[in-house]
Amino acid sequence: MEFSLFYFANDEAEATDPNKYRLILESAQWADRNGFVRVWTPERHFHSFGGLSPNPSVLASALAACTERIQLCSGSVVLPLHDPIRVAEEWAVVDNISGGRVGLGLASGWVPNDFVIDGHQADFACRKQVFEDKIRLLQRLWAGEKHTLINPHGEEVSVQTIPRPLQPEVPIWITAAANPETFRQAGEMGVNLLTHLLGQTTQALAEKIAVYREAWRDAGHPGSGTMTVMLHTLVGSSDEEVHEVARDPMKRYLAGSLNLAQEHLESVPFLKRGGDIDLENVSDELVDQVLEASFEKYFHMGSLLGSYEKCLDTVDALTAIDVDEVACLIDFGVDTDTVLASLEKLNVVRVLANDPTIDEPEPMQAQRV
Repeated sequence: MEFSLFYFANDEAEATDPNKYRLILESAQWADRNGFVRVWTPERHFHSFGGLSPNPSVLASALAACTERIQLCSGSVVLPLHDPIRVAEEWAVVDNISGGRVGLGLASGWVPNDFVIDGHQADFACRKQVFEDKIRLLQRLWAGEKHTLINPHGEEVSVQTIPRPLQPEVPIWITAAANPETFRQAGEMGVNLLTHLLGQTTQALAEKIAVYREAWRDAGHPGSGTMTVMLHTLVGSSDEEVHEVARDPMKRYLAGSLNLAQEHLESVPFLKRGGDIDLENVSDELVDQVLEASFEKYFHMGSLLGSYEKCLDTVDALTAIDVDEVACLIDFGVDTDTVLASLEKLNVVRVLANDPTIDEPEPMQAQRV
């Protein structure tokens, strides 16, 4: 099982806070030194939830300059909002700065307000097809193929993006929620897949992974692709310790997500009949109960929150359903120093998950007593 770090902070810091990006920068450098395979930077707009990264290539450029070996991935570029020419250009810069370490997570988008950017309102309804078309064009541009366009004088021009990237082919992940057709699409296209456990069980995810692998094989692609699953992560010496530390920050984090979704519940991919929900008539007490229940569900069923043993059991369960990588979302509101200190415990989980013959660490031995 490969391990990576995933970032999607809820930007609650003061506007003048000079340390907004400290956790991202320091943890990425730590991951670079400690055997993690990649870091993931998101794209978010007009909202504090994920708001530290409106353009993942900008943040990836900063990480490229302070790391040496780890892969730098978007998680994800909302491709229908962008011209693939600009995506190819920006990420080719990162590829050169990093020595060829770029990977691209790509998404079709789900928040309608995002599509006000640069006149993309009409693309929202047909974003799935726009998404696939732009992936194909992005791959051709990255490979150095010329693209024919019409200039302001009505003349055909053939353009090639510059700078040329170091990698002849960029690794691509498609971001999927719960729609098995997206899993099938990724397999048919021969690209990797990034998903999560929001609104789905491990067994339900196992069925979709099988769809992905089958589509990959049927399309005749070599290999089998990379299946990455994002999980909220905080490893501690005991379940009780982590539950206490993570509970309130995670509830605030989930409240930010709920606030983002409030105006667009019918579009949320992991809510069934979201359009029937009227948050304006929901009491604060009921909202708190929902957040409490959501936290407990994440803690017990869909995260790397807890002790060494609990987290290793989760990794084993994901290994059993053919997951290749755990993307550890670490910036959900816990104090930065606490998160940075916990990374050493996360690394113990990574090492033990991949070599169970290694002697257990002392904190884990103590738990068994």
